[in-house]
Amino acid sequence: MARKSKAPEERPAKVDLDAFMKKARKFMRPYRVSKGKNFRLKDIDPGETAGLGSEAKPRSKEALQNGVQALAQLQDMLYAQDRWSVLLIFQAMDAAGKDGVIKHVMSGVNPQGCQVASFKTPSVEDLDHDFLWRCNKQLPERGRIGIFNRSYYEDVLVVKVHPEFLGSAKIPPRLIGKDIWENRYRDIRSYERYLANNGVIVRKFFLHVSRAEQKRRFLERIENPDKNWKFSASDAKERAHWKEYMKAYEEMIRETSTEDSPWYVVPADNKWFTRVVVVAAVIEALDSLDLHYPEVGADKLRELAAAKKALLAE
Repeated sequence: MARKSKAPEERPAKVDLDAFMKKARKFMRPYRVSKGKNFRLKDIDPGETAGLGSEAKPRSKEALQNGVQALAQLQDMLYAQDRWSVLLIFQAMDAAGKDGVIKHVMSGVNPQGCQVASFKTPSVEDLDHDFLWRCNKQLPERGRIGIFNRSYYEDVLVVKVHPEFLGSAKIPPRLIGKDIWENRYRDIRSYERYLANNGVIVRKFFLHVSRAEQKRRFLERIENPDKNWKFSASDAKERAHWKEYMKAYEEMIRETSTEDSPWYVVPADNKWFTRVVVVAAVIEALDSLDLHYPEVGADKLRELAAAKKALLAE
């Protein structure tokens, strides 16, 4: 990928970040998991909306718009400062709304400061490397926000539910033992610690949709011609493994939630609520970095003054 060019000419409209975060924290904090030892997936209702009823849905659009503007403001400084990078990882069952969340939450971010990578079935080349390889080469560079639509976590989710996939990974048989999952959890924790130590801020989102809501969305995709392209028969087949997936997600969150790289288990049955929680969590992560525009020295100020004088004299 080409190196970054100069920062955007226009800066995004300013938003009162403190005021926004004061309102948003109460919606976002209950879903943050930074110590996973006692985490139980059943404690979070996929239909939860933090006590807000359906009447809050119209107001959520305003909250999301304010959040998008705040995120654009912070991303502009992240890009200009060019010191930190941010990695957002999205995992979910099919039809949970990952694409929609990414589209709406990142709608105000300057494209040159953001990059998205989607990870589907591993290629032959991917399988010739370790399970972190294909994601590692897509990490965002400094000053950018990187988004992983699925990630290396697939290797402790779908591969765990379908252990027969390990056979195609070309792993030496003697390394495929009962401790393979614990080894992978440990490798992921170490990898994310390494990223944190190198200025990559990692935030992970599990969009927690209910089985009933997934069924409704699948039927909508089948019955609506404009959404037929979204439906895959393989998605429906995976519903037969729902309990195994929920168990795998729960263990994944327990084993890989840390202070530096927390999981957010976000209720996903109501898309309007999901998006507000995600944008609030992303803003909090960026706001913790003490971002600011680079300060210029005396020589640069004199250069600017001279350039202004010359331009006005034309």
